[in-house]
Amino acid sequence: MEKQPVLQMRGITKRFGSVTANSQIDLDVYRGEILAILGENGCGKTTLMNIIAGIYYPDEGRILIDGREVVIRSPKDAFSHGIGMVHQHFKLVDLFTAAENITLGMEQPGKFNLKTVNAEVSEIADRYGFHIDPAKKIYDMSVSEKQTVEIIKVLYRGADILILDEPTAVLTPQAVCHPAPDEGGREEHHHHHAQAERGDGGQRPGGHPAPGGAYRIGEHRGNERKPAD
Repeated sequence: MEKQPVLQMRGITKRFGSVTANSQIDLDVYRGEILAILGENGCGKTTLMNIIAGIYYPDEGRILIDGREVVIRSPKDAFSHGIGMVHQHFKLVDLFTAAENITLGMEQPGKFNLKTVNAEVSEIADRYGFHIDPAKKIYDMSVSEKQTVEIIKVLYRGADILILDEPTAVLTPQAVCHPAPDEGGREEHHHHHAQAERGDGGQRPGGHPAPGGAYRIGEHRGNERKPAD
């Protein structure tokens, strides 16, 4: 039985005025894999990730989740389909704690209980091998800790497809190489990742730059690729 992609993009095109950022992109992401998308600065990696995350809306093309076509017009729509994005530049409130940032903007049934939230954040951190103090203020955190808060924030909100925009750009080599402990498999096997990177690798390459600065994703048939236009 052929393996079904959890996420499919078909013919995705995005233009900004006269500039074409993405041109007819096809992309498949499968369950339990890490997919690294590589390319030069300005070739459209982040634009493509922003389309999946609902920040941009494509001018052309389709997005399918588990084989079903969906319309993603906002990050809220993306989260409703289990898609969360960790951006290269942190979106955290320095005066808030980790737990307060993680739950910021969420609808909470009943009265907000910070003690309960702290316990839930700690449970997620322990499950995936992260080390974070839910009560610690963001302004007291290292860059690696802030990155951890951003990742836990999307996991807390139920993300099943995790998008990381240049996730190692702000981390030390030690933080990049430190593996998460097993939970019947490493953390990345529990989620499906699409990574936009300048030079870091994944389990399989995701595409190649097309002429004109657009980023064309090849279709995967073994090791063969459909060439860019």
